Amino acid sequence: MQFCTCFEAAPAPRAPYNADMAKKQAAAFLVTCPCCQAELRIDPVTQAIISHKEHEKPRAIADLETAMAHFKGAADRREDAFRKSVEEHKKHREVLDRKFEELLKTARENPDEPPPRRDIDWD
Repeated sequence: MQFCTCFEAAPAPRAPYNADMAKKQAAAFLVTCPCCQAELRIDPVTQAIISHKEHEKPRAIADLETAMAHFKGAADRREDAFRKSVEEHKKHREVLDRKFEELLKTARENPDEPPPRRDIDWD
């Protein structure tokens, strides 16, 4: 039997043997693990985990139709993202061309002016 292993605690120190204590059957109590939400049944006399029940996680997708609709929509979303990326790439190229033309125009108008300083030149 495998028990909750979210954290390994040192065993609690045991009390000296008491005959009256052995005759009494204390009821085991339930504790919920704060890490994995498992239910642990603990015996107070032996201070040991008697049994545990793993927490049942809810399903991410309730039924098959919603999963298929989400799957079919994913292809459209990928296609839209790709189209946007291509358009941004085309615009970026146009922006770089315009910047180059402006700098070339400035350089031709003022040939004696030094070139603009780059970030690396400031060091």
